[in-house]
Amino acid sequence: MAATLLKVLNNRDQSVVGARVRQADSFWARFRGLMMTQELADGEGLLISPCNSIHMMFMRFPIDAIFLDSGNCIRALYEKLRPWTGLSGWHRDVSSVLELKSGTIQKSGVRVNDTLRMEPIEC
Repeated sequence: MAATLLKVLNNRDQSVVGARVRQADSFWARFRGLMMTQELADGEGLLISPCNSIHMMFMRFPIDAIFLDSGNCIRALYEKLRPWTGLSGWHRDVSSVLELKSGTIQKSGVRVNDTLRMEPIEC
């Protein structure tokens, strides 16, 4: 079965936050995450759900992480989490995390309390 791909948009200004985001909603997809992946291209990412914290063990590149509540409202932002040593805090008020190429948060201008919209992409 092919992974679900999503386009992620910011409802505040309709900007694209992620053009091709894979959804990781099974145990094994969440467990693997982006570990052992090469590098993300611009616009690529991974939406892990459910998830309330992340680590960067076995990662080869830095990422940005956007923590979302059940309504896809941004509750926390982490920029440039370093491979192997990066770690997010634990967030009780979130249900998922969007992992994106490092620099995406700054480039897209997302901020805490923005709401994101997930649109399925036809493959």
